[in-house]
Amino acid sequence: MEAPVSNANVTVLLPSALASRTGGRTAVAVGGKTVREIVDALEAAHPGLRFNLCYETGELREFVNVFVDGRHIRYLDGLETRLLPGARVHIFPSVAGG
Repeated sequence: MEAPVSNANVTVLLPSALASRTGGRTAVAVGGKTVREIVDALEAAHPGLRFNLCYETGELREFVNVFVDGRHIRYLDGLETRLLPGARVHIFPSVAGG
């Protein structure tokens, strides 16, 4: 049986466009067991950041892509994707154009 993760330290890598929300940093460490908890922790540490990531309903904005250790959460359990200690969460804006 896998031991429960109480408050995993996770590295979140953010696009430079959001660095103004994190004091100029594009990498921050937060704790959480799921991606949703990471978003909550980011908001607690950097008020206003959630607005850039999620709609008022709490769901990710359609142009925000989140990867956990190289895997898109869209193909995992979305915001309920569980995280292991030391996980790396990358947040990317969608890129479109022609």
